[in-house]
Amino acid sequence: MTNLGLSKTRRKRQMHELQALGVELSRLPPGRLAALDLPEALVEAIETLRRLRAHEAIRRQMQYIGRLMRQVDAEPIRARLAAWRNEAAWETALHHQVEAWRDALLADEAALSRLAASHPGIDVQALHTLIRNARREAREGKPPRSARALFRTLREQLALAAGKDAPMDTL
Repeated sequence: MTNLGLSKTRRKRQMHELQALGVELSRLPPGRLAALDLPEALVEAIETLRRLRAHEAIRRQMQYIGRLMRQVDAEPIRARLAAWRNEAAWETALHHQVEAWRDALLADEAALSRLAASHPGIDVQALHTLIRNARREAREGKPPRSARALFRTLREQLALAAGKDAPMDTL
């Protein structure tokens, strides 16, 4: 990246954006950080930042990470982070949808037919069994084992109906 022809303000803005991107990278779990295939010096600087506790040391390390980020093409990194954010948003939306359907299925007899009509191809028989068992457990004051199984089954089936695999790490 060349800075010729750019104003000092624009160069500083770019440096701050790269520094902020580096700080965002420091908040990633180690597995996701490794998936980005970053230069070793940058990975070491990020790991050092995670260990620091003193404010001034953190500030200096963030500046150092920003300097290292200038040597890396930031666009693929930004794209990957955006994809991960979209994935997280999809998982959250799926979770809320599953919760709403589970609550409706347990409260309303007609909810299963509405679910089957809006999501053709789901296993209605398995859901019906889980709903019946969950209602019985609730009446008898037993632990909600079937309600949890209903949630898991709904999550898997709604994710498959949406054309995606159900995320395994969130359950």
